[in-house]
Amino acid sequence: MLKPLLIEIGVEELPAVPLLKELKNIEKKYADILEKNRLLGEFEFYYTPRRLVLWHREFKTQQDDTVEEFFGAPLSVAYKDAEATPAAIGFAKKCGVSLDEISSATKNGKEVLYYKKDVRGKKASELLPGIVKEWIKSLDFGKSMRWGSLDESFIRPIRWVNILLADKPVEAQLYGIISEKHTFVHRISDFNAVPIDGSKEYFEVLKNGGVTLFPDLRRKNILSNFASIEKDHGVTIECDADLLDEVVAITENPTALLGSFDEEFLRLPPEVIVTSMKEHQRYFPVFEDGKLINKFVVVSNALTDDFSKVIQGNERVLRPRLADALFFYDNDLKNGLSTKGLEKVVFMKGLGSVADKIEREKKIAKKLFELYKPNDVSAQELERAVVLAKADLMSEMVYEFTELQGLMGYYYAKAAGESENVALAIKEQYLPDGEQSDLPSNTLSAIVAMSLKLDTLLGLFSINQIPTGSRDPFALRRAVNGLIRIVNEHNLEFDIVKTLELLSEEYADFEMKKLEMFFIERIKQFYTVNPSIVEAVLISGERELLAISKKIEALKNMVESEGFSEAFSTFKRVANITKDIDLNQELTVNEALFEEQAEKDLFRRYKEVVSKTYDSYEEELDALLALKPEIDKFFDDVMVNVDDEDVKNNRKSLVASIYKSILNIADIKEVSI
Repeated sequence: MLKPLLIEIGVEELPAVPLLKELKNIEKKYADILEKNRLLGEFEFYYTPRRLVLWHREFKTQQDDTVEEFFGAPLSVAYKDAEATPAAIGFAKKCGVSLDEISSATKNGKEVLYYKKDVRGKKASELLPGIVKEWIKSLDFGKSMRWGSLDESFIRPIRWVNILLADKPVEAQLYGIISEKHTFVHRISDFNAVPIDGSKEYFEVLKNGGVTLFPDLRRKNILSNFASIEKDHGVTIECDADLLDEVVAITENPTALLGSFDEEFLRLPPEVIVTSMKEHQRYFPVFEDGKLINKFVVVSNALTDDFSKVIQGNERVLRPRLADALFFYDNDLKNGLSTKGLEKVVFMKGLGSVADKIEREKKIAKKLFELYKPNDVSAQELERAVVLAKADLMSEMVYEFTELQGLMGYYYAKAAGESENVALAIKEQYLPDGEQSDLPSNTLSAIVAMSLKLDTLLGLFSINQIPTGSRDPFALRRAVNGLIRIVNEHNLEFDIVKTLELLSEEYADFEMKKLEMFFIERIKQFYTVNPSIVEAVLISGERELLAISKKIEALKNMVESEGFSEAFSTFKRVANITKDIDLNQELTVNEALFEEQAEKDLFRRYKEVVSKTYDSYEEELDALLALKPEIDKFFDDVMVNVDDEDVKNNRKSLVASIYKSILNIADIKEVSI
């Protein structure tokens, strides 16, 4: 029989970020527990800051009946001279029956002891207390807390439990709280518990009590409010998706309101104002004609017909934050951009201070400059940018708003009269700082950003601070990903082996092979293509990042092209013939030893292909794979393993030369299609 089931776990206000991180797992964990208990069915999950709710329109009131089968020892072992052995007696005891009730069945071609029993399904009301408890304990919000005299812990104290099956309460106890047939509405509506008769009334009680239970509806209401504000005031609200998720998670009755702050604060860099509003107050910044204005949007959780006091209260809260920021900003401008004091700031034990890091980055930047010889970068600007890059770490603003490091250096550098390129390089030194992050916008910024990442990688590997498993506290994997993106964006050659060896002179000796392999592992994870394509390029021995990227793209396009599978079989045969040949040696082909027209034609066409210059790896690979007809003809007409040793080796050298040319791009036999 199917009946409605409502489960509500009432809590003190849940913190938004931990809840949102676990959100993707909550329903799956519950479904897994239901499946284990043979009660799986369709359900919906809702949440507000004060409740976690599971709702089944139809739920099994009892498990399905099942049949359990037991197989025991072979009959030849179970009985000796028609007498039951300990094996038979033990089997009957295990099944909980007498020997007379045990029968036999065939299993794996043998007659064995067998018992079958019907198992009646348990009532759902008996199982639900355990199911709910297991589900709640499975949730991982990071930190948890204890309250009262309980030994158990949860993200926040549980204050009420309401489990209704077929509108009747299910007897259960969770964290010392007994399940009761009531709920709690918005505190401004009613502070006390509100009794309910059933699930239908539950939803009505919440709605009338100022609680919008459904997260999607809260989101829709907020966005509708945003649209009205934009239309009425001719402004644009910056709707940050992550911030919107947080606001949905911390409100039960959201209403978007427009507030303002003093125009004097617009002297601050807009990023400072936006950061102060979003990170500390969960306000949404407001723009007019693309420019930040002295207004903000707050999403209130209040129940009232007059929001004026709510707006005034939020304006009062924001003002001192912006006043502090303006005070820091003016002080920093007065003090100027200086690296004084960085020698006292420890970067990492074993790697000295931040001032020491700057010196190492200067040397890396200089070597990269000599390597790339960029036309749009001067050595003086590059050194100036690296020297000043960390100066804003000593500013009052960055001390208060650490997420603004680099950005404040940009504003302070411009105020100090530094060139736009130097200021921009300071701003962009940490880029990219995520998968979807922007990249440094010019070569100067690119080299500064690369120097920072390379020093961090080389430095931490030199003191054996290497990521293990999923742990990567210093974001070294992200640093490698950033380097890959930068060299591809700015067309900068970077040989993993040669360049790292060149740059490693300033660091304690360590096994460079480990760092090379760390790069290789990141490359394998970086490209969203068939993994065997990346493997084929890396196995070929290529270690230059820009070339790796271009070769992967070329091979990917070739593999996805029509007719590749036919060519693949031909060239896999080529690879098999050359597997015992050292392709690192110089291969020579003597035309005077040719006996068949097919080998002459193949060599002539091969020489034509390798004598040309190609604009891309894809074009070169296409030309090499276009040798397929001549290779097929060669295999049809020519016997490679002949008795004449010279002729045999000459033919192998011809085939090996072709594959060696392909191997310069990728070892295509490694591709899985």
